[in-house]
Amino acid sequence: MINHERILLSSPHMSGKEQLYIKEAFDSNWIAPLGPNVTNFELELARYTNKKGASLTSSGTAAIHLALACLGIETGDSVFCSSFTFIASANPALYLGAELTFIDSEPSSWNMSPQALERALFDASKANHLPKAIIVVNLYGQSADMELLLNVADLFGVPIIEDAAESLGAEYKNKKSGTFGKIGIYSFNGNKIITTSGGGAIVSDDEELLDKAFFLATQAKDAAPYYQHSLVGYNYRMSNVLAGIGRAQLQVLDKRVEKRREIFQNYYSELNSIEEVHFMPELKQSKSNRWLTTLVIDPFMTNVTPFEFMDKMNQANIETRLLWKPLHMQPLFRRTKFYKHNERTPAVSELLFAMGICIPSGSNMTEENQFRVIDQMKKILSPVDQAPVLRNKVPASQV
Repeated sequence: MINHERILLSSPHMSGKEQLYIKEAFDSNWIAPLGPNVTNFELELARYTNKKGASLTSSGTAAIHLALACLGIETGDSVFCSSFTFIASANPALYLGAELTFIDSEPSSWNMSPQALERALFDASKANHLPKAIIVVNLYGQSADMELLLNVADLFGVPIIEDAAESLGAEYKNKKSGTFGKIGIYSFNGNKIITTSGGGAIVSDDEELLDKAFFLATQAKDAAPYYQHSLVGYNYRMSNVLAGIGRAQLQVLDKRVEKRREIFQNYYSELNSIEEVHFMPELKQSKSNRWLTTLVIDPFMTNVTPFEFMDKMNQANIETRLLWKPLHMQPLFRRTKFYKHNERTPAVSELLFAMGICIPSGSNMTEENQFRVIDQMKKILSPVDQAPVLRNKVPASQV
């Protein structure tokens, strides 16, 4: 039996130029969270996204925390957030003492449902407790339908924070993902499409807000000849060393997007004819970065559950993962309000979680390894004589 190397979901992919910028940081002794790499990475990221400015942070979570703080979120305020996402999208609201309301996904993008958002905002308006911010997440590299969401949010005068942690390099209507909300945030975690090992960023056209983010991220030190602090601040700036990695990574971002889209297309070409498989859709007039190739396996067509699928893939030394467990289903948020896409049908996000899988998508994955994944999936999803009868489910094709 051949002992194949493990195929990972999304491993870091270095360009080869990172060491040049790291060496500059060491040679100049700019190691702290300031220096030429930080300044230049911010300028280059702002230029790439066509925004007036960017502010680097120690993580994507820190970026969301700063975005909420800059919008004045305090104890007792309300924040709306996508439910179908990683918990880091919502936790910063708790840091500030805010109350969360979760919004379901919609089928065409798997991201925040404009219909559910409108109902939630209407109810909040009647109760005279509108949210101070809406966190819209662009999941797995696919932009939410930002035009519709912005139209709804603008009707009620609520700003949007666009959580583009997973969608850097993606586009929506010829604009970069993360540039539609009042504030956009990115993540450079180790598994993202480009990485600084750990880190994040805020982008915005509001220069006053960017100045405030910088102020809060550097312990909120007052303009005084000594250490004076009038507000709570944070230690949230990215180091000059990590910013050097980011500068080299940003130079190859578009190549990484094209490679991941090519990987997705290979999967689609080989697997889309299998009735059980339904890939994450791509909105019209958008371009997903296909950070992760994701799909749902129709429970009416196969007797393989997502857990069994993962186990069989793991036996072949291939890493896979379930789709995000919706936040409204998490024990931490068991008493939190949740608005479904359609009040008369099961929640879209719950169905996606019940049937969804992420498969290896790293831009450094070889063609040989990708076809190892494909061959193993075909074996697992081969036709069965009779699938089990499942009740109270909606076919995956309708998700």
